[in-house]
Amino acid sequence: MSVQVENLEKNMAKLTIEVPAEDVEKAIQAAYIKQRGRISIPGFRKGKVPRHMVEKMYGPEIFYEEAANTLIQDSYPSAADESGVDIVSRPSIAVEQIESGKPFIFTAEVAVRPEVTLGGYRGVEVTKADAVVTEEEVDKEVEKERNNNARMVTVTDRPVQTKDTVVIDYEGFVDGEAFEGGKAENHSLEIGSHSFIDTFEDQLVGKNTGDETEIHVTFPEQYHAQELAGRPAVFKVKLHEIKVKEIPEADDEFAQDVSEFDTLEEYKEDIRKRLTERRENEIKGAQEDEAIRRIIETSTMDIPEAMIETQCENMVSEFAQRIAQSGLSMEQYMQFSGLTVDQLKAQVRPEAETRIKSSLVLEEIAKVEKIVISDEEMDAHVEKMAAGYGMDAAKMKEMMSDSERESVRRDLAVTRAVELIMENVKETEKVATPAEETEE
Repeated sequence: MSVQVENLEKNMAKLTIEVPAEDVEKAIQAAYIKQRGRISIPGFRKGKVPRHMVEKMYGPEIFYEEAANTLIQDSYPSAADESGVDIVSRPSIAVEQIESGKPFIFTAEVAVRPEVTLGGYRGVEVTKADAVVTEEEVDKEVEKERNNNARMVTVTDRPVQTKDTVVIDYEGFVDGEAFEGGKAENHSLEIGSHSFIDTFEDQLVGKNTGDETEIHVTFPEQYHAQELAGRPAVFKVKLHEIKVKEIPEADDEFAQDVSEFDTLEEYKEDIRKRLTERRENEIKGAQEDEAIRRIIETSTMDIPEAMIETQCENMVSEFAQRIAQSGLSMEQYMQFSGLTVDQLKAQVRPEAETRIKSSLVLEEIAKVEKIVISDEEMDAHVEKMAAGYGMDAAKMKEMMSDSERESVRRDLAVTRAVELIMENVKETEKVATPAEETEE
């Protein structure tokens, strides 16, 4: 196999890859073996037609597409490595020549990692922030935990009030006819949650356990069921039960129930500590983002469109994997949202560009500062990764490819670059934006 590299404009390159004729013959033969079971020619049993007869009947190019796909998949990765080009996008492939007895030639247009001219990255100004946690914030966390530990208690000595939860049977009618989806039994409904249409919940206020009543409502004009949109309806309702949320008192006994502490004050002090740590991490993350953003603003780089497109595709793929964990397919999400894949790519594009620029400047800083990750540091990191996955470290090292190890090594160098930046930042009360600096 041979690879020729042609540098194009705007950080693009064209690889011309030539695969020997003997490999082409093997790929065509493999395509024939794979497809012969689906080929029928009179006078031959299905799956037993000789290759030369198939090619005579349908033309030799019948197997070319399958063979080309195989040759590209097999040869492109090693050709990309052999080219010495720092490729940062998926390839755009074009077949130039495929014919039995001749070399297979195809081209791959790829984006090349752009050069970065760094601005200043030592002494970057970031906004100073305080990690002080107020008493009000601590009390809010206590209140949240009290609500999480509340229990529902049935009340029988009063009618329904706002914020009560009622258990009801209901059936809805439009023009005297019951409609689909308008009936339920023993349904729990929080009064004031506005989960039912119109004034349904309000009309239950003042009713008592055991009451049977009619509730008159009007469906919204934009209701999802078009046959009900804007129409008046009557719901026949029977009230079975009234429940109220009983929230525990904030005292030492509550602290003992929900934590390892004996007193409420000790519990609140632990909350304060956790909130402070969270705030400090949030401030650290925000300052890192701000510092990197300001370095990007003073740096220059010409990002190829193919690199941005690839990043957008990766982000959409990541999103698809996340929603799949909740049981929703990408097709279902697009039906519900009304979005297309192209529209999703357009939505993530600004973040994609930010990610690319951040990676480029941080990798350039690591290069300029000669940040090198030793084998010992790599091994320690892999052992930490393995422990996180509950795997044997030696097994993980064995499973990792050279490119995966290189990717981890690059990530560690970027982390060190961020640490270097943050060790040298200058905190200010308020950092002027470029527009503000221009006005001054």
